[in-house]
Amino acid sequence: MTDNNQYTDIDHGSSGITAQGVLSSQSDVLLDDNQRPSGWHEDTNQEWEEREARNELKHVAGLGELEDVTEVEYRKVRLERVVLVGVWSSRETTQAKAEESLRELAALAETAGAVVCDGLLQHRLRPDAATYVGSGKAREIADIVAREEADTIIVDDDLPPSQRRALEDTAKVKVVDRTAVILDIFAQHATSREGKAQVELAQLEYMLPRLRGWGGSLSRQAGGRAAGADAGIGSRGPGETKIEMDRRVIRTRIARLKRQIREMAPAREVKRGSRRRFGLPTVAVVGYTNAGKSSLTNRLTGSAELVENALFATLDTAVRRAKTRDGRAYAYVDTVGFVRRLPTQLVEAFKSTLEEVAEADIIVHVVDGSHPDPFSQIEAVNDVLADIEGTASIPRVLAFNKADQIDDATRERLAALEPQAHIVSAFSGEGLDSLRAAVEDLLPVPHVHVDALLPYTAGSLLSQVREYGLVERVEYRDDGVKLEANVDSHLAARVIDQAIG
Repeated sequence: MTDNNQYTDIDHGSSGITAQGVLSSQSDVLLDDNQRPSGWHEDTNQEWEEREARNELKHVAGLGELEDVTEVEYRKVRLERVVLVGVWSSRETTQAKAEESLRELAALAETAGAVVCDGLLQHRLRPDAATYVGSGKAREIADIVAREEADTIIVDDDLPPSQRRALEDTAKVKVVDRTAVILDIFAQHATSREGKAQVELAQLEYMLPRLRGWGGSLSRQAGGRAAGADAGIGSRGPGETKIEMDRRVIRTRIARLKRQIREMAPAREVKRGSRRRFGLPTVAVVGYTNAGKSSLTNRLTGSAELVENALFATLDTAVRRAKTRDGRAYAYVDTVGFVRRLPTQLVEAFKSTLEEVAEADIIVHVVDGSHPDPFSQIEAVNDVLADIEGTASIPRVLAFNKADQIDDATRERLAALEPQAHIVSAFSGEGLDSLRAAVEDLLPVPHVHVDALLPYTAGSLLSQVREYGLVERVEYRDDGVKLEANVDSHLAARVIDQAIG
């Protein structure tokens, strides 16, 4: 047989956190003969020896070995020095795509606060059922982990508990998968009450089927008559295992979080309702994580939202107003970024946030034009959008961002493959006028024509017509303000209601 178990080194980081041990020495208090208290005799040497023995540190064998690290990564993944591991098959992907996926995992790990020491790829037909990489390769990874002094292995896949446990037992360090890292990043970046609730819901839904025992403690039966009369003290309890109790607690918490998120829905609906009431068109800015959506939104609206060169820097939806060339108001909605293999728990938990995309009049799809494979990112975003009901019929504008980092050959390639796309730069401002004009041309036009005479006391209504409608003529007369404009149905009803005569 041909051995197709091969490793490919992806990335070697030389930087890291150096842990320095601090040794504290103990000082003995020595008394000379002149300082000895009365009654002191040589037998007190035994007391001093015993006191010194109590002060010495004792090493207990076996406590340093990893036996179980259950659920630590689900509560709060604290990554330091990590080794990345991935498996790819020729039937499903190519080596180049597998390497790109591992590079993206490295970016995710660094965003979570880790130092990437090494990245390893294995080429095999399918992942090993026991240890994901096979027992021999698991031992090789353990040697690499020991050499790099790493404390975590991150697998570029979703691992079932059995594979993760087997790999932990071999490598003697914590093992987390890709989904756990993404969930941890979301937990770090969530700021609003709703965002935090959504992240916690996703974490618990991810954790529930992967819950496993701390040795025998979570599987030990503690149950009334089932335990038997001779089971002894500590065995008579509620009649369920510890792991069953934990699952019940998690399910209760999940139900509570879902109820809280549902209770937050009216507040979102009020905000969207006010925009619909005034006929305010909205533009949803979507794209791959770290594509520059927030930076582009800031340049288009003149706002100052958080801009950070990190994955998933924006989790909470931000709505920013802008004005067309003729003075009509509309809004940009900055949304959470997408990523390949976005965990289904996150898609479900952030469904309320993604509803903003379905409610938009236009979708601006921002792509990192400097990325080595931007079209794979476009495909990943389109896959997520396809899961959001109601987005298929919304007009879309494609914008390749970071033009200041694109060479001429890449520009020509992008222009040839996507001739309708806009090549822009949120940093330098290149192409923003063209993009803004394309967006404004697609904005819905108010379709109700009004011709009315308004009293001078209706100044606020006239101001709203100027802001949200298309004003054709305004004439200030002795008997009132003659207005001709195109507005939406809500404003038209208000104009008719306040019109004179």
